[in-house]
Amino acid sequence: MIIDLHAHSTKSDDGRAKVENYCKWIKTRELPLDGFVLTEHRQFDDESDYSPLGAEYGLLILKGSEVETEYGHVLVFGVTPELVQEFDFASISLPLANVIEACDKHNAVAVPCHPGRPRVGMAAHLEEYGVPEGVKIVEIYNGGSRNNEDEIACSLADEQGYAGIGGSDAHIVSHIGRCATRFNQDIHSMQDLVEALQNNAFEAVTFR
Repeated sequence: MIIDLHAHSTKSDDGRAKVENYCKWIKTRELPLDGFVLTEHRQFDDESDYSPLGAEYGLLILKGSEVETEYGHVLVFGVTPELVQEFDFASISLPLANVIEACDKHNAVAVPCHPGRPRVGMAAHLEEYGVPEGVKIVEIYNGGSRNNEDEIACSLADEQGYAGIGGSDAHIVSHIGRCATRFNQDIHSMQDLVEALQNNAFEAVTFR
């Protein structure tokens, strides 16, 4: 299965895409996506139920989050009510170590995203803070990357032995599916996705 692991809807402060419009775009453009994960900024959307849309369009629609740390932005997969209580998702200055520790405690996965991006990517903070402990996966292909940002991300992953995922980082409909992640098994739920990430049963793909 190919899943876009990084997308934003109108639930995010800078998102301009409705979830149904993502679905329509994927189908009308015949994109090679089996689903996508909504990783809204600084929150976990526990209210929206996208299962009817997923059933209508034959797509897996899952929900994660994108939080902000001193090392830049981090995707979180496997958010539970218990994990939400561990740290303030709305904070713009979370300690990455705390996020990773909480995710490990609650069987979730923390993935620094667009690590090659200035200011909001992990690579920009390594000189000041050093290489963080506990990171196992980073986003190496990001649909919003410019210049050599993905190259920096890939080099970082190679140097540190990180696995790599891909995501479009879509904020508008036409950007969905620019990058994604291919899984070696069927994914039917967030639990399946978390297990696949933990088992390194995936590879990043780009369609840019």
